[in-house]
Amino acid sequence: MSAITTDMNEVRRLFDVPAYQLNNFPNPSMFVTKTEGVWVPMTTEEFVALTNQISKGLVELGVSVGERVALVSPNRVEWNIMDIAIQQVGAIVVPVYPNISEHDYVYIFNDSGVRHAFVAGDELGHKIQGVKSQIPTLEKIFTFDQLEDFTNYKELIALGKDVPQNKISELKANVRNEDLATIIYTSGTTGNPKGVMLSHNNLLSNVLSCKISIPADEHSRVLTFLPVCHVYERMLHYLYMYCGSAIYFAESMDTIGANLKEVKPHVFTAVPRLLEKVFDRIMLTGEALTGFKRKIFFWSVSVAEQYHTGKLGFWYKLKLAIARKLVFSKWQEALGGEVRAVASGSAALQPRLAQIFLAAGIPVLEGYGLTETSPVISVNCMKKGIKIGTVGPLIDGVKVKIAEDGEILVKGPNVMMGYFNLPDKTAEAIDSHGWFHTGDIGTFEDGIFLKITDRKKEIFKTSGGKYIIPQAMENTFKESRFIEQIMVLGEGQKFPSALIVPAFPFVKEWANRKNLQIGTSNEEIAKNPDVIARIQKEVDRINEGYGSWEKIKKFGLLPTEFGIATGELTPTLKLKRKIILEKYKDMVDGFYKEDHHE
Repeated sequence: MSAITTDMNEVRRLFDVPAYQLNNFPNPSMFVTKTEGVWVPMTTEEFVALTNQISKGLVELGVSVGERVALVSPNRVEWNIMDIAIQQVGAIVVPVYPNISEHDYVYIFNDSGVRHAFVAGDELGHKIQGVKSQIPTLEKIFTFDQLEDFTNYKELIALGKDVPQNKISELKANVRNEDLATIIYTSGTTGNPKGVMLSHNNLLSNVLSCKISIPADEHSRVLTFLPVCHVYERMLHYLYMYCGSAIYFAESMDTIGANLKEVKPHVFTAVPRLLEKVFDRIMLTGEALTGFKRKIFFWSVSVAEQYHTGKLGFWYKLKLAIARKLVFSKWQEALGGEVRAVASGSAALQPRLAQIFLAAGIPVLEGYGLTETSPVISVNCMKKGIKIGTVGPLIDGVKVKIAEDGEILVKGPNVMMGYFNLPDKTAEAIDSHGWFHTGDIGTFEDGIFLKITDRKKEIFKTSGGKYIIPQAMENTFKESRFIEQIMVLGEGQKFPSALIVPAFPFVKEWANRKNLQIGTSNEEIAKNPDVIARIQKEVDRINEGYGSWEKIKKFGLLPTEFGIATGELTPTLKLKRKIILEKYKDMVDGFYKEDHHE
């Protein structure tokens, strides 16, 4: 506890954060939602009043201390209201992704034993209603939308109207800093999800230690669109509230471009996949230019590719200033024109992307952490330093040591209480000295910056006994403009191979320039000999950087992107390798077939 600042005296539980904002810098736009084309704010005062009313309703409903309550919804202010209201009565929040399978809903609800579920609307309500018979503990489903078939969550206000406020104050006073606040089920790339138990202290220690990393205060606007049921965005919501910033909800993933321009945020969070898509869109705009404009665009990108975070020479600074004025200022405008930082996490960011965005005056601050560490362990930031290709310096109060096999071990107030109902798994993850085993392999650069080299579980050996680090290779191959997604495989085989999803918009644009007829559907394009030959050229070029045992010898092109709905990606956009291997088994078997007779 000693590493935490004295602010803990004021903010000791997560539900103290909105009250802290109300006392220090009440915000007329604490949360802002776009409704029928208009951005509608909710004040700090309204938010705090509403959470208290809902807490009273929960008491009247019979929600008891330690009881688990499910929250299933995309980002919207009601999620935050329920989150605080549930915690205030000493109950435990179980946030669940709105896009998981029915099997996972049944597993999570039964494992945590929820009696009540609060869900967004019609579709989710009926989805959970449909599996209710398989969840014996589940009594009632409330919805945030006003619907005929379900009870609206606001009915709790009327239900609790006679509960005195001092009853809530009493319940709040009994919640301790070290008590369990939430159980977050990790999406797990293998097997059933595990319930990560996080205390108020786990998350708050992270909020307070990350404050230095985020350039936001009570005058800032932030845009939120990553799922708040994921620990990363959720911790940041508490941090934004603690800083007094105005939190704007993006309408959907499809409207982010427009929302960025309207809100002009100072900070937003992203995952690498989103930044890759933004970059691809920018590059396609560049491809469409002609003459001098096209030359200056690609010259600017090449200047950005030489950027580093050390001392920059005079001539380079001059070239960068020109590139920023003529080209990168337009990139900044596309993000609203006022972005001070983009926080990136959840998966590895291509170093080249970090480099280009930083050079363009759009600082992408890459961090690292896990649900089990509430989540942040380290992060690149202006105040402590940025090093491209690393996940930055450790946050205050967190210790890391590298085990003999290279695994990153973590100790600190952010390390989880354990896995719910899984004492054996908890003992596997946290050793007797209190070190949490992350399953990631890493090193320190310059003694300060943590660098992740791979997932321990995802490193594999070829039949020749050589190690392959797929994630690092995948990131390098994705730097090719022709490659949208890639999975490197070949465990126990003679050589690595890959499944590649081409960057279809760019491939079409390339074929157009070369006057090639490659077909119109993705299926036709993936089978086209010219496309295969061109991607082969890219693979050969990138293979140059690898040892003979690492080179990708064979690949297949896939016509459809890996997605969450189709089961190949986790909700945090990590590859579900086992599922992808099963899905494309015939293609993968074909890579290795003809080698068996050798």
